[in-house]
Amino acid sequence: MNRIEGKVALVTGGAAGIGRAIVERFAAEGAKMVIACDVNPCEYEQENVVGKILNVTDREGIKALVKEIVDTYGTIDILVNNAGITKDGPFLRMSEEQWDAVININLKGVFNVTQAVAPVMTKAKKGSIITLSSVVGLYGNIGQTNYSATKAGVIGMTQTWKKELARKGAQIRVNCVAPGFIQSPMTDKLSEKAVEGILSGVPLQRMGTKEDVANAVLFLASDESSYITGAVLPISGGLSF
Repeated sequence: MNRIEGKVALVTGGAAGIGRAIVERFAAEGAKMVIACDVNPCEYEQENVVGKILNVTDREGIKALVKEIVDTYGTIDILVNNAGITKDGPFLRMSEEQWDAVININLKGVFNVTQAVAPVMTKAKKGSIITLSSVVGLYGNIGQTNYSATKAGVIGMTQTWKKELARKGAQIRVNCVAPGFIQSPMTDKLSEKAVEGILSGVPLQRMGTKEDVANAVLFLASDESSYITGAVLPISGGLSF
């Protein structure tokens, strides 16, 4: 069974990593079209994936892309806000540039894209919006004041949007996923001791994979989660700080 058969999805940060895993899973699950956008080129071989260059801080560019998608495919059924960056540093030495860069992409970028897409879903009276938060948005993390603030902020926006976008009977669902330690090229470079330290706080005793995250996003995008909105789903192996 194709779980999002015939649906049109927009995925930000779709060039690599978790975003790419989400795009590929959507494509394999019957999406009519997946629009993968990123500041870097999005190159895919699947016929039902198209890549677009987009900076989520560019409001006019976002509006133009949304119009192009609607004009071409008729609607946007699914939005995945995945684009994000980190610029870590100790709170007392964090620069304004570090703060502003992360806030602008991870928080304002989610606002920008969702504000452009939501009217399309409101007109259709249905849709699913999934935003990538993080366990650090729930528990904080040393050296990530800016990142933690954005990941907590998107949870707050989700809780507001679930109420605003469901008015007048609209079946628009808004949810978050909160990944924990996910295996990546960065984590592959960690020492064995560092990995052991990380896993000591993870009851399932392993790092997650980008496919673990993509599977959860797929569930929230599909009709299988039709009565779920406002959820923050940890994908963390039980991690708590």
